[in-house]
Amino acid sequence: MPYILIQITKENVSVQQKQQLIKEATELVVRVLDKDPATTFVVIDEVNTDNWGVAGETVSMLRRKQLVHNDEATG
Repeated sequence: MPYILIQITKENVSVQQKQQLIKEATELVVRVLDKDPATTFVVIDEVNTDNWGVAGETVSMLRRKQLVHNDEATG
């Protein structure tokens, strides 16, 4: 009974994109491990960007810095 946990930052992921993740993750486990799709569980956990860190900073802060940098580069 496979359990697949996909963790992503909460940043405008559409219902269609989530459905595609669930479908293709299930297909991968069926194809590679020969598991029954009816007993394969996929959970998508959307984490607030304030609660996800990379390189010592939250994703929220990194996104803000990226916006400032892009504004400076184009302005």
